Amino acid sequence: MIIKYFDLKKTNLDNYNLYLFYGNNDGLQNEVIKDNFTNNFKGSVNRYDENEFINNYEVVLSELLTSSLFEKEKIIIISRTSDKLLKLVEEILDRDIKDIKVILKSNVLEKRSKIRNFFEKRKDLITVPFYEDNLNTLSTIVIKFLNQNNINMSRESINLLANRANGSRKILKIELDKILNYSFTNKKIDLNIVKKLTNLNENYGVNELADNYLEKNKKSIAKILNENNYSDEDCILILRTVLNKSKRLIRIIEKYNETRNLDDAISNTKPPIFWKDKESVKKQANSWKINDLKEKIYQINEIETLVKNNSKNSLNLISDFIVNI
Repeated sequence: MIIKYFDLKKTNLDNYNLYLFYGNNDGLQNEVIKDNFTNNFKGSVNRYDENEFINNYEVVLSELLTSSLFEKEKIIIISRTSDKLLKLVEEILDRDIKDIKVILKSNVLEKRSKIRNFFEKRKDLITVPFYEDNLNTLSTIVIKFLNQNNINMSRESINLLANRANGSRKILKIELDKILNYSFTNKKIDLNIVKKLTNLNENYGVNELADNYLEKNKKSIAKILNENNYSDEDCILILRTVLNKSKRLIRIIEKYNETRNLDDAISNTKPPIFWKDKESVKKQANSWKINDLKEKIYQINEIETLVKNNSKNSLNLISDFIVNI
């Protein structure tokens, strides 16, 4: 059965266990999943890539289909779905499982796709297409984001952000994260800053540099620093990205210390951590103690002040900080 994404809120989702979300608007897919399924969900949420699931099919399926006294409800989200997962769908239907929801995510699926046709023809299954956002929709998202974070930006800057998203909420979110990181000490961001922040060298993005720093991966850090020509604006963004990820890591480690279950601590983090980033976050959590992270946060604040007062030396200050983990 085909429905539009905004009609999910009007649908009694308790009557359905299997969903297929497809289309090139991955950002909107993630928003819909959060709003309609994972927000305030008390059970466990398990995220897989299709290849990861298929390679461990029997083991993972057995675990997912086994109820426990503490977790009677589960949500399974499988990314990069193709026709290979039709077997899984048929097996879940055969077992008539009531306490588990499976959400299959995919990019564009052709009309001849077997799994798409299977979902569209059955009334007990839901399939939702997700198309690219237009500029008006993306601009509305930017304006809402700016209002929520008390950031002042011109209409020209808003239009630039919407255009550089290329119809993708996922890309737009990356750009807005840069704006948020930069805005901590200055809520008014002019067009020149927006141009520079949204035009960074992405061979090795700022996020990847921050992740490798928190993994204490010195070899990768050196490679990233050597292959990128960072600007003064990049330096501030690097510091604030490391700062945000460090604060998130503290919350994860605190939760892990309480539950002794790192996978659950990562899965329950908000905003959600994508499956492809989980292994990196695990390495980060195993590399740091909370007190050491808090000390680093204090150092970041000091270095940002130095960078602002010594712009000509900002790259050296950042490089010294990043290399000396």
